[in-house]
Amino acid sequence: MRVAVTGAGGRLGSALRNALGGRSCVTEVLAWDLPEHDLDDPASAERLVGGNHPDLVIHAAAWTDVDGCARDPQLAMRRNGAAVGEMAQACVGHGAALLTISTNEIFDGRRTDRRPYGPIDVANPANPYGAAKLAGEQAARAAFGATGDDFAGAALTPAGRRDATIPPLAIVRTAWLFGPPGSDFPFKILAAAERARAEGRTLDLVADEFGTPTYAPDLAAAIASLLAISDGDGHRVAGGIHQVVNGGSASRAEWAREVLRLVGVTVPTRGVPMSTWPRPSTPPPWAVLEPTPLPGGPLRDWRAALAEYFTEQVPTQEPSR
Repeated sequence: MRVAVTGAGGRLGSALRNALGGRSCVTEVLAWDLPEHDLDDPASAERLVGGNHPDLVIHAAAWTDVDGCARDPQLAMRRNGAAVGEMAQACVGHGAALLTISTNEIFDGRRTDRRPYGPIDVANPANPYGAAKLAGEQAARAAFGATGDDFAGAALTPAGRRDATIPPLAIVRTAWLFGPPGSDFPFKILAAAERARAEGRTLDLVADEFGTPTYAPDLAAAIASLLAISDGDGHRVAGGIHQVVNGGSASRAEWAREVLRLVGVTVPTRGVPMSTWPRPSTPPPWAVLEPTPLPGGPLRDWRAALAEYFTEQVPTQEPSR
C-alpha cells in the first residue's frame, strides 16, 4: 500500500510515519502537512488525493485546541468536521481507503455507572470540539455509505449487498494522547510542579475528570496493525469503528501523580474539582473508552507506556519552569 498521513509533523503523525515504515505491507509513506495540506482549504484534499493516488489516507490532522474550538465553534467545525468530509469525498472519488482519527469527546461523559463507552454507544458531545469531531465521523460515513453500527467491510448497496468497488472506511477513536515531542500533559504537570515547589505551595490536581492516557507510539503501532488485513488481491485497512487506548483508566490527578512519581518530583498535591479552573470548554467528566479488539491484542497499561516515555524521552528534554 501507498499510505498518506495528514498532519504528518504532529505528535500522532510523526509516530505514524515511524510505525508505518516498519510494515511490510506499506511500500511508501506520503507525509502531508502544511502548507500542502491545509484544513482551511476546501480544495486541499482533492488536490492531494487526486495528484498522488494513495491506497489509504490516514487523516490525523485536526485542530486539537479544545478551548480554542470552544472560542470559535465555526472554525472548529471547518477544521474537524467539513475537512474530514472533503477528505472522505476525495478518497471515495479516487478509490482510496480512509482511516480518520476521532476522540472520546464525542461522548458527554455524564454516565454514572462507571462503564466505559462502547463503539456503538450514543454520541452526545458536550463541547464544540467533540461536536466537530462527531460531524467529521458522520461526514466520512456519509461519503463512504457506511451506515448502521457495523461497517467493517466495504459499504452496503441499497439492496444490502457489499459494494466491493467502495474502499473501506475506518474510524479510530482515542483519548488523552501524550508522547514525543513533549508539550503534552506530563510536561505541563512537571512545569506546574516546579512552579508550585518554587513558590512553596500545594499543587492542585483535577480529581473528577477521568479518561485513559494513551501513548502516541502505541496508538500508531495499533493503527499500523489494522493495515495488515488481506483481501486476496493485496492488503486493506480493517474498516469500522476502532476504539484504541492504552489499558486502564485514571483521573487527571492520578495521571499527574504517576508522572511526579516516575520523575521523582516531591511536591504536596491536592485533588480539586474541574470547576476550580473555569475554561471555555466543558470536558466530559467520565471519558473512558472501551477498547475494541486489535490484531496484535490489547495495548499495554497506560502506566507502563508512561514509564517508557519517561525512560526514553524525558531525560533529553527540560520542562519549562
